[in-house]
Amino acid sequence: MADTEADGLTALLALQDEDVRAAQLRHQMRHLPEAAELAELEGRIARLDVELAGASAQREELAGRRDGLEHEAEEVGRRIEVIEQRAASGGSFRDQEAMASEIDSLRRRRRQLEDDELEAMEAIEPVESDLARLESSRAELVREADGCRKRLSEAAGVLQHELDVVQQRRGGLADAVPSALRAEYERLAPRLGGVAVARLVHNMCDGCRLQLPATEIDRIRHAPPGTIFHCDQCGRILVPSAPVAPREED
Repeated sequence: MADTEADGLTALLALQDEDVRAAQLRHQMRHLPEAAELAELEGRIARLDVELAGASAQREELAGRRDGLEHEAEEVGRRIEVIEQRAASGGSFRDQEAMASEIDSLRRRRRQLEDDELEAMEAIEPVESDLARLESSRAELVREADGCRKRLSEAAGVLQHELDVVQQRRGGLADAVPSALRAEYERLAPRLGGVAVARLVHNMCDGCRLQLPATEIDRIRHAPPGTIFHCDQCGRILVPSAPVAPREED
Protein backbone atom coordinates (compact mmCIF):
# COMPACT_ATOMS: atom_id res chain seq x y z
CA MET A 1 0.00 0.00 0.00
CA ALA A 2 1.27 3.47 -0.85
CA ASP A 3 2.55 5.67 1.97
CA THR A 4 -0.32 8.18 1.59
CA GLU A 5 -3.00 5.55 2.06
CA ALA A 6 -1.07 3.97 4.91
CA ASP A 7 -0.73 7.36 6.61
CA GLY A 8 -4.46 7.96 6.18
CA LEU A 9 -5.32 4.63 7.84
CA THR A 10 -2.85 5.28 10.63
CA ALA A 11 -4.47 8.66 11.22
CA LEU A 12 -7.89 6.99 11.14
CA LEU A 13 -6.89 4.56 13.87
CA ALA A 14 -5.57 7.43 15.96
CA LEU A 15 -8.78 9.37 15.26
CA GLN A 16 -10.83 6.47 16.53
CA ASP A 17 -8.67 6.25 19.66
CA GLU A 18 -9.41 9.92 20.37
CA ASP A 19 -13.14 9.38 19.75
CA VAL A 20 -13.17 6.39 22.10
CA ARG A 21 -11.36 8.44 24.74
CA ALA A 22 -13.80 11.32 24.26
CA ALA A 23 -16.73 8.92 24.70
CA GLN A 24 -15.14 7.57 27.87
CA LEU A 25 -14.66 11.08 29.24
CA ARG A 26 -18.26 12.04 28.48
CA HIS A 27 -19.43 8.85 30.20
CA GLN A 28 -17.30 9.70 33.24
CA MET A 29 -18.74 13.22 33.30
CA ARG A 30 -22.28 11.84 33.28
CA HIS A 31 -21.52 9.34 36.05
CA LEU A 32 -19.25 11.20 38.44
CA PRO A 33 -19.54 9.76 41.97
CA GLU A 34 -19.82 13.33 43.27
CA ALA A 35 -22.98 13.77 41.19
CA ALA A 36 -24.58 10.70 42.77
CA GLU A 37 -23.52 11.89 46.22
CA LEU A 38 -24.96 15.35 45.57
CA ALA A 39 -28.24 13.89 44.34
CA GLU A 40 -28.49 11.79 47.51
CA LEU A 41 -27.80 14.84 49.71
CA GLU A 42 -30.33 16.96 47.83
CA GLY A 43 -32.89 14.18 48.25
CA ARG A 44 -32.29 14.14 52.00
CA ILE A 45 -32.62 17.94 52.12
CA ALA A 46 -35.90 17.74 50.20
CA ARG A 47 -37.25 15.14 52.64
CA LEU A 48 -36.19 17.30 55.58
CA ASP A 49 -37.96 20.27 54.00
CA VAL A 50 -41.18 18.25 53.99
CA GLU A 51 -40.71 17.42 57.68
CA LEU A 52 -39.88 21.04 58.45
CA ALA A 53 -42.99 22.25 56.65
CA GLY A 54 -45.15 19.81 58.64
CA ALA A 55 -43.57 20.75 61.98
CA SER A 56 -43.79 24.45 61.17
CA ALA A 57 -47.48 24.15 60.28
CA GLN A 58 -48.10 22.29 63.55
CA ARG A 59 -46.30 24.97 65.52
CA GLU A 60 -48.25 27.73 63.79
CA GLU A 61 -51.51 25.93 64.54
CA LEU A 62 -50.64 25.52 68.22
CA ALA A 63 -49.34 29.09 68.46
CA GLY A 64 -52.57 30.35 66.89
CA ARG A 65 -54.61 28.40 69.43
CA ARG A 66 -52.45 29.69 72.29
CA ASP A 67 -52.77 33.29 71.12
CA GLY A 68 -56.52 32.91 70.63
CA LEU A 69 -56.96 31.51 74.12
CA GLU A 70 -54.81 34.29 75.58
CA HIS A 71 -56.87 36.94 73.78
CA GLU A 72 -60.14 35.39 74.91
CA ALA A 73 -58.89 35.17 78.51
CA GLU A 74 -57.97 38.85 78.40
CA GLU A 75 -61.44 39.71 77.05
CA VAL A 76 -63.04 37.73 79.86
CA GLY A 77 -60.80 39.55 82.38
CA ARG A 78 -61.89 42.92 81.03
CA ARG A 79 -65.52 41.82 81.25
CA ILE A 80 -65.01 40.84 84.90
CA GLU A 81 -63.53 44.28 85.66
CA VAL A 82 -66.50 46.04 84.08
CA ILE A 83 -68.99 44.01 86.08
CA GLU A 84 -67.02 44.44 89.30
CA GLN A 85 -67.03 48.22 88.79
CA ARG A 86 -70.76 48.17 88.20
CA ALA A 87 -71.31 46.06 91.32
CA ALA A 88 -69.18 48.44 93.38
CA SER A 89 -71.37 51.36 92.34
CA GLY A 90 -74.40 49.79 94.06
CA GLY A 91 -77.69 48.39 92.91
CA SER A 92 -80.49 46.17 94.09
CA PHE A 93 -79.86 42.92 95.90
CA ARG A 94 -81.09 40.99 92.92
CA ASP A 95 -78.75 42.90 90.59
CA GLN A 96 -75.84 42.38 92.97
CA GLU A 97 -76.61 38.67 93.14
CA ALA A 98 -76.82 38.38 89.36
CA MET A 99 -73.56 40.26 88.87
CA ALA A 100 -71.79 38.10 91.48
CA SER A 101 -73.03 34.98 89.74
CA GLU A 102 -71.83 36.27 86.35
CA ILE A 103 -68.43 37.18 87.82
CA ASP A 104 -68.04 33.65 89.24
CA SER A 105 -68.99 32.15 85.87
CA LEU A 106 -66.55 34.40 84.02
CA ARG A 107 -63.76 33.59 86.48
CA ARG A 108 -64.33 29.88 85.92
CA ARG A 109 -64.24 30.52 82.17
CA ARG A 110 -61.00 32.49 82.52
CA ARG A 111 -59.38 29.71 84.56
CA GLN A 112 -60.37 27.17 81.90
CA LEU A 113 -58.99 29.38 79.15
CA GLU A 114 -55.73 29.85 81.07
CA ASP A 115 -55.45 26.07 81.60
CA ASP A 116 -56.06 25.48 77.88
CA GLU A 117 -53.50 28.17 77.04
CA LEU A 118 -50.91 26.49 79.28
CA GLU A 119 -51.67 23.15 77.65
CA ALA A 120 -51.14 24.68 74.20
CA MET A 121 -47.85 26.23 75.32
CA GLU A 122 -46.67 22.87 76.64
CA ALA A 123 -47.64 21.21 73.36
CA ILE A 124 -45.56 23.74 71.41
CA GLU A 125 -42.32 22.94 73.25
CA PRO A 126 -41.62 19.47 71.72
CA VAL A 127 -42.63 20.76 68.29
CA GLU A 128 -40.14 23.62 68.59
CA SER A 129 -37.48 21.12 69.72
CA ASP A 130 -38.18 19.04 66.61
CA LEU A 131 -37.95 22.15 64.46
CA ALA A 132 -34.60 23.09 65.97
CA ARG A 133 -33.30 19.56 65.39
CA LEU A 134 -34.55 19.48 61.81
CA GLU A 135 -33.14 22.92 61.02
CA SER A 136 -29.75 21.91 62.45
CA SER A 137 -29.74 18.72 60.39
CA ARG A 138 -30.71 20.64 57.27
CA ALA A 139 -27.95 23.20 57.80
CA GLU A 140 -25.40 20.39 58.10
CA LEU A 141 -26.68 18.71 54.94
CA VAL A 142 -26.56 22.02 53.08
CA ARG A 143 -22.91 22.41 54.11
CA GLU A 144 -22.18 18.88 52.89
CA ALA A 145 -24.01 19.54 49.62
CA ASP A 146 -22.08 22.77 49.06
CA GLY A 147 -18.79 20.92 49.56
CA CYS A 148 -19.91 18.10 47.29
CA ARG A 149 -21.03 20.60 44.64
CA LYS A 150 -17.57 22.17 44.73
CA ARG A 151 -15.87 18.78 44.35
CA LEU A 152 -18.22 17.93 41.51
CA SER A 153 -17.37 21.16 39.72
CA GLU A 154 -13.64 20.51 40.13
CA ALA A 155 -13.87 16.90 38.93
CA ALA A 156 -16.00 17.90 35.95
CA GLY A 157 -13.55 20.69 35.16
CA VAL A 158 -10.62 18.26 35.04
CA LEU A 159 -12.52 15.93 32.70
CA GLN A 160 -13.71 18.81 30.54
CA HIS A 161 -10.12 20.05 30.17
CA GLU A 162 -8.99 16.60 29.06
CA LEU A 163 -11.94 16.39 26.68
CA ASP A 164 -11.00 19.75 25.17
CA VAL A 165 -7.44 18.48 24.60
CA VAL A 166 -8.78 15.29 23.01
CA GLN A 167 -11.08 17.28 20.75
CA GLN A 168 -8.20 19.49 19.69
CA ARG A 169 -6.06 16.49 18.82
CA ARG A 170 -8.99 14.93 16.99
CA GLY A 171 -9.33 17.98 14.77
CA GLY A 172 -5.74 17.60 13.54
CA LEU A 173 -6.15 13.86 12.97
CA ALA A 174 -9.42 14.29 11.08
CA ASP A 175 -7.66 16.60 8.62
CA ALA A 176 -5.07 13.87 7.97
CA VAL A 177 -7.70 11.27 7.02
CA PRO A 178 -8.80 11.22 3.34
CA SER A 179 -12.32 12.62 3.01
CA ALA A 180 -13.85 9.42 1.60
CA LEU A 181 -12.34 7.33 4.39
CA ARG A 182 -13.42 9.82 7.04
CA ALA A 183 -16.96 9.89 5.65
CA GLU A 184 -17.13 6.10 5.79
CA TYR A 185 -15.85 6.16 9.37
CA GLU A 186 -18.40 8.79 10.41
CA ARG A 187 -21.17 6.71 8.84
CA LEU A 188 -20.19 3.48 10.58
CA ALA A 189 -19.13 4.72 14.02
CA PRO A 190 -22.63 5.39 15.43
CA ARG A 191 -23.80 1.90 14.40
CA LEU A 192 -20.76 0.12 15.81
CA GLY A 193 -20.57 1.61 19.29
CA GLY A 194 -18.07 4.24 18.22
CA VAL A 195 -15.49 1.62 17.10
CA ALA A 196 -15.67 1.57 13.32
CA VAL A 197 -12.04 0.59 12.59
CA ALA A 198 -10.29 -2.67 13.40
CA ARG A 199 -6.82 -3.97 12.71
CA LEU A 200 -6.41 -7.03 10.58
CA VAL A 201 -3.95 -9.14 12.55
CA HIS A 202 -2.89 -12.56 11.29
CA ASN A 203 -5.90 -12.62 8.98
CA MET A 204 -8.21 -11.93 11.96
CA CYS A 205 -10.35 -8.85 12.63
CA ASP A 206 -9.43 -7.63 16.11
CA GLY A 207 -12.81 -5.93 16.32
CA CYS A 208 -14.94 -9.09 16.37
CA ARG A 209 -12.03 -11.56 16.81
CA LEU A 210 -13.14 -13.64 13.85
CA GLN A 211 -10.92 -14.87 11.03
CA LEU A 212 -11.67 -13.71 7.53
CA PRO A 213 -12.33 -16.24 4.73
CA ALA A 214 -9.42 -17.10 2.44
CA THR A 215 -11.13 -15.46 -0.53
CA GLU A 216 -11.44 -12.17 1.34
CA ILE A 217 -7.82 -12.29 2.45
CA ASP A 218 -6.76 -12.90 -1.13
CA ARG A 219 -8.88 -9.99 -2.32
CA ILE A 220 -7.32 -7.67 0.24
CA ARG A 221 -3.83 -8.84 -0.63
CA HIS A 222 -4.27 -8.10 -4.33
CA ALA A 223 -6.36 -4.93 -4.10
CA PRO A 224 -4.94 -1.62 -5.36
CA PRO A 225 -3.68 0.91 -2.77
CA GLY A 226 -6.40 3.02 -1.18
CA THR A 227 -9.13 0.36 -1.36
CA ILE A 228 -11.34 0.40 1.72
CA PHE A 229 -12.16 -3.04 3.09
CA HIS A 230 -14.68 -4.09 5.70
CA CYS A 231 -14.85 -7.11 7.96
CA ASP A 232 -17.55 -9.33 6.48
CA GLN A 233 -18.50 -10.35 10.05
CA CYS A 234 -18.85 -7.04 11.93
CA GLY A 235 -18.66 -4.46 9.13
CA ARG A 236 -15.72 -2.49 10.54
CA ILE A 237 -13.12 -0.86 8.34
CA LEU A 238 -10.09 -3.11 8.25
CA VAL A 239 -6.56 -1.81 8.62
CA PRO A 240 -3.83 -4.42 7.95
CA SER A 241 -1.23 -4.19 10.73
CA ALA A 242 1.30 -5.91 8.43
CA PRO A 243 1.32 -7.38 4.93
CA VAL A 244 -1.51 -9.89 4.75
CA ALA A 245 -0.07 -13.38 5.02
CA PRO A 246 -1.30 -16.25 2.86
CA ARG A 247 -3.39 -18.89 4.62
CA GLU A 248 -1.94 -22.37 4.96
CA GLU A 249 -4.42 -23.81 2.46
CA ASP A 250 -3.08 -21.30 -0.13
